[in-house]
Amino acid sequence: MKTDVYNIQFFFAGFVLVALLVEIVWANVKKKSVFNLKESLGNFGIFIGNNIMKPVSLGWKYMVFDWISQFQIFNIPINVFTVILTFFIAEFGFYWYHRLSHETPLLWTLHHTHHSSMKMNLTTAVRLNWIGAFVSPLFYLPFVVIGFSGDVLLICVALGLFFQYFLHTEAIKKLGLLEGLFFNTPSAHRVHHGSNEIYIDKNYGGALIIFDRIFGTYQAETEKVNYGVTTGFFSNNPIKVNFLPIIQYLKGNWKREKQRIKEQKS
Repeated sequence: MKTDVYNIQFFFAGFVLVALLVEIVWANVKKKSVFNLKESLGNFGIFIGNNIMKPVSLGWKYMVFDWISQFQIFNIPINVFTVILTFFIAEFGFYWYHRLSHETPLLWTLHHTHHSSMKMNLTTAVRLNWIGAFVSPLFYLPFVVIGFSGDVLLICVALGLFFQYFLHTEAIKKLGLLEGLFFNTPSAHRVHHGSNEIYIDKNYGGALIIFDRIFGTYQAETEKVNYGVTTGFFSNNPIKVNFLPIIQYLKGNWKREKQRIKEQKS
């Protein structure tokens, strides 16, 4: 199973380049300004860093899943039905991990990396925080405790992320009746990346949009999307993009705690 997951992610990495070339051709033919060279190079730098750490992050996922499996309440068998159910469970877990990454300040410092991109193209999809790869597996542990296979769960998560890669584009317009129905779409995900007031904290779904419908966080694309975070341009430096938000957060908390102690002593 470990080899299967690694092969899926390796295939994903190769497919990134092929699909990206198609998008570049589309952008040039249609004369669409969807790329910024410095930003795209920064995204590739982040992508390379994640792949260098892939053996470690993948090993970490299996380690925590293997450890938690000793506490399983049930032993859910692996068959067609439970594999499909596991995919839905993985999507449910992703929805809440994604939503909490927006609503919880500490998690936002990691997710900020992905949203600080000022353009929407396929390189944006791989702009993922290096630390985040070690945090996200923790949100799926309750499902392993219930009895779902950790191996199947990891494959479902990987497939969901593979699907999401194609959502980061302007080349695919709104899909008519399919919008907001069942699967996530590029239009719905463009909304998620928008800093427009109407778009903030909307459309958290991964491959599926149904949980946004259920929990009231769905928003259709109704106006031109302004990409990036509300504070504007952040950086194209992969190191800053990955670590500066969390450093600023911890530094701010340290200053507030220092001030609190000072006020108590006065």
